[in-house]
Amino acid sequence: MLNIERFVCNMFQENCYIVSDETGECVVIDCGAFYQEEKDAIVSYIKDNNLKPVHLLCTHGHIDHNFGNNALSAELNMQPEMHNADTPLYERLKEQASILCGVDLKEDIVPMGRYFSDGEIISFGSHKFKVINTPGHTPGSVFFYCEAENLAFSGDTLFRFSIGRTDFELGSYEDIIASLKNITSILPSSTTILPGHGPKTTIGDELRYNPYLK
Repeated sequence: MLNIERFVCNMFQENCYIVSDETGECVVIDCGAFYQEEKDAIVSYIKDNNLKPVHLLCTHGHIDHNFGNNALSAELNMQPEMHNADTPLYERLKEQASILCGVDLKEDIVPMGRYFSDGEIISFGSHKFKVINTPGHTPGSVFFYCEAENLAFSGDTLFRFSIGRTDFELGSYEDIIASLKNITSILPSSTTILPGHGPKTTIGDELRYNPYLK
């Protein structure tokens, strides 16, 4: 069974998740911690619960989902992992911070530690995530799908009754709609969706109520 702790971070109210199981191993998904108290809370949660962090997973290459990568690198020796199609975005995170957030980052974000590919299986503890590429919000946007627990982390591709913006650099409305059609065709309607912003939902509820999936 998975234990999932959500931390709402930064000026965009981004969801960072720490996912652990009975083995004590954990993954961090989208560490958007910007303020020091957010960074401290995430690091303290991992240390206080004696968790062993094994992956720092990024659903995509936007700054609001990556503000905290340096803190986890420094405190826990974690390196970010991302789909390689978002390399151009990740390499310009400081520029994104300035343009999108009005923030002048004093140091570079830590380099990418590893790139994963569509269909890859990422393991931790007794659980596995399947990487499903969902281009549209960004070219390298992904879902992390855990079949055993019937849940998926959707990043900024799918929200409760909405979808991610496609008017940012490298975004594509046509691609995100195609990605959503694919996702809703392969995941069970009962699948819980944990998005990059806002509350959780299910595939079934999105098919019923999300106007972009009609």
